[in-house]
Amino acid sequence: QVQLVESGGGLVQAGDSLRLSCAASERTFSTYAMAWFRQAPVKEHEFVAAITWGDVDTFYQDSVKGRFAISRDNAKNTLYLQMNSLKPGDTAVYYCAADSMRYAYRDNYHRTERYPYWGQGTQVTVSS
Repeated sequence: QVQLVESGGGLVQAGDSLRLSCAASERTFSTYAMAWFRQAPVKEHEFVAAITWGDVDTFYQDSVKGRFAISRDNAKNTLYLQMNSLKPGDTAVYYCAADSMRYAYRDNYHRTERYPYWGQGTQVTVSS
């Protein structure tokens, strides 16, 4: 069972950048599909970005395309989210999630129920 720990959140101004990290405990990290979700106050979890196990495909929510980039370093068992041109609307708790099952992943990578493993989250606050 993989354990996930996020870091890198903080308070920034609009237009600034942040890089989130998610450290995984599992040595087979490279076999997991990984994703970032976020949750703003009084809202449900929202898909942000995902990356497949072989680092072949990446997926993004429309509102972050061109601003955010998901990547992974399998040698370090770490997932990243580079966030540029941050906006106040990006304010949320950001969670990384992992999925070991590959069936139909490209059809429902954006669904929270797809991912059995979650980190504790890291707060990102963007002031205007």
